Amino acid sequence: MEYLMTYGWAILIIAIVLVALFSLGVFNSGNFAPRAQPGSCQVIRTAAQVSLAGQCNGMLPEYVAEFDGSSPITVSSIPELPSGNQPRTLTAWFFVPNPNVNTYNGIVGISGPGTDSMLTAFIGIEGTPTVCIDAWDSTNQCGGGDNLQLGSYEFVAAAYNATNYNLMGYTGYGGTLHSFIAGNAMVTFPEVSSTYPFLIGDRGGSTPILTGDVANVQLYNATLSQAEIQALYLEGIGGAPINVNNLVGWWPLNGNANDYSGNGNDGTGTNVIYTSAWTSGYSAP
Repeated sequence: MEYLMTYGWAILIIAIVLVALFSLGVFNSGNFAPRAQPGSCQVIRTAAQVSLAGQCNGMLPEYVAEFDGSSPITVSSIPELPSGNQPRTLTAWFFVPNPNVNTYNGIVGISGPGTDSMLTAFIGIEGTPTVCIDAWDSTNQCGGGDNLQLGSYEFVAAAYNATNYNLMGYTGYGGTLHSFIAGNAMVTFPEVSSTYPFLIGDRGGSTPILTGDVANVQLYNATLSQAEIQALYLEGIGGAPINVNNLVGWWPLNGNANDYSGNGNDGTGTNVIYTSAWTSGYSAP
C-alpha cells in the first residue's frame, strides 16, 4: 500500500504537469513549425502581369493581430472598390474566446450609413455562438455557425453577388466549411472613405469592438465561387489569395496592418498587439 500510494501521488503530479503543459500549447506542433515572416509573400503588380511573389506556401504566420476591445484597424481608402452594387467578397480568420453575451463582436466589415454596416462578419451569443453575415439593405442574417467552438480559430467569408442580389455566408469550423445564404436584397455600397471606412476588428455601428484575434483578411471586387472559398479555407490561416486579379486588399496582419495586395491600402490602428503566442487555438483544416 505504501508503494502504491507513493507511485500514485507521483503519477498524479505528472498528469497535472502534462495537462498544464498541454494547455500552454507546449505540445502544439504549430509552435515548432517554421513561421512566415512579415511580408514574406505579397502581390506584385506590373503593366505586364499581377502575380504572387515570395514565400507563399501557406506557412503559419509569425504573428496575428490581437484586439483588446478598444479600437479597430481602419482603412480609409480603397480606390479599387468603387461605390455601387458591384460584386465583392470578404474573408478572414478569427479567434473569439468569449463573445459578449446577447450582443455581437465585430470581426471585419465595410462600414456604411445608419446604425449598421455594409458588408460584415460578426459573432455573437444568443443561446449558442453564431457567426453572422450582414448587409445594410437586407435584414440581419445569422446562420451556419451554430456549432462554433469558442477557443479555436475559425474562418468566415461573405460573398455578394450583384447579379442575383444574393449575400452568401461561409463559415469554417470543426474541420468543415459550411455555407448559407444570408439574404437576397440589392445592396448599394458606399465608397470606402474616412466617413465609411473598412474596419478590421469591428463592423461599424453600435457593435462592440472585437476582443480577440484576426488574421489573413482578404477583400475582392468579385464574387468568389464556393469552390474558390473552399480552396481558401483549406489553405489555412497562412494561405495566399486565390484570385490576385480581383484582389483589392490583403491584410495578413502578420506583424503589421500593411496591405500586401500591391494596391497600397494600408491600415492604421492603435492598441493592436501583434502576438506570436497564438497557435494553441489553431488546427489546420
